[in-house]
Amino acid sequence: MRLKLSVGLGMLIFSLAVFTPPAIAAETIKWKAQCWVGTTDLAYKSFQGLCDRIKTATNGRLTITPYPADAIVPATEMLDAVQNNVIQAMVGASIYWAGKNPAFALLGDLNCAWTHPMEADIFFHKYGGLQLLREAYKPFNVHCVGVTWVGLEVMPSTKCVRKVADFKGLKWRTPQGIPAEVFKRMGAAPMNLPGSEVYSALEKGIIDGTDWGTPSMNYRMGFHQVAKYYNWPGFHSMATMDFSTNLKEWNKLPADIKSIVEAAAREFAWDMVETQADDSYKAMEAMKAKGAIACVWPSEEIDKARKIARGVWADWSKKNALSKKVYDAVQTYLKVLGR
Repeated sequence: MRLKLSVGLGMLIFSLAVFTPPAIAAETIKWKAQCWVGTTDLAYKSFQGLCDRIKTATNGRLTITPYPADAIVPATEMLDAVQNNVIQAMVGASIYWAGKNPAFALLGDLNCAWTHPMEADIFFHKYGGLQLLREAYKPFNVHCVGVTWVGLEVMPSTKCVRKVADFKGLKWRTPQGIPAEVFKRMGAAPMNLPGSEVYSALEKGIIDGTDWGTPSMNYRMGFHQVAKYYNWPGFHSMATMDFSTNLKEWNKLPADIKSIVEAAAREFAWDMVETQADDSYKAMEAMKAKGAIACVWPSEEIDKARKIARGVWADWSKKNALSKKVYDAVQTYLKVLGR
């Protein structure tokens, strides 16, 4: 009896081994993604962390290789590269694409709108901002997975600016579009310079100040060495960064991987915000120790600047239907904030 049982079990095992098809290995998906900053920037380290989390959480099923700014294409051409599947994903600022659709400007850096990343986060996730950004990207075959921020920006300058009237006659480096128009209406003469030229322009007096980045970014650029003043708290700018992918490649992903990537993008968002905030606090202390002076704006002057900015927003809302939708959504939310 035992012999028959053993023979029977042996034949069963043999049959399973012969006739059961081998398990199909999970498909490995490989993407390339580029960031808008270089390897020395803290934002790039957060970007690397995002790629690492996705690889670990998917057990290697989705592997994203991170690349720094300009490694594959110039940072200003990343949208085209994702659209054409040269790279499958990017972390960049939608303000860069305002020339393709003015709605990107309103979504990418709404000057004087936000006082904290949490306010912007609520707008994007509770008042339709993320859906509107996805609507803006869709014609370019791009899908926005999530958004993040490096924090409130400051304005390094060679002269102390504490009110709107102080801008009169000053030469100010600023991006094109909404920021340039806001500074112009406040009395400054906007100049569009690449970041690599800002230090030299401040040092030589070509510009009196710059709309650039957070205290952390400015300190790393050494602006405090040639422009000892800066405004704080910041209020004029807080650019929205986004993690976006090629839409067709996104649609190919299994549902569970999409969920993992979305969750990783939310974690990436707050890793970025917290890392940048921590470093900015340290940077401000370091700048003060080296003689930098904070120029604090009275609340009534901030209100004046916001009124000017809102006039610019209103003008941009007339550029196309999507811009109007963004403007209306922002107005609804600002009423909730009491502004």
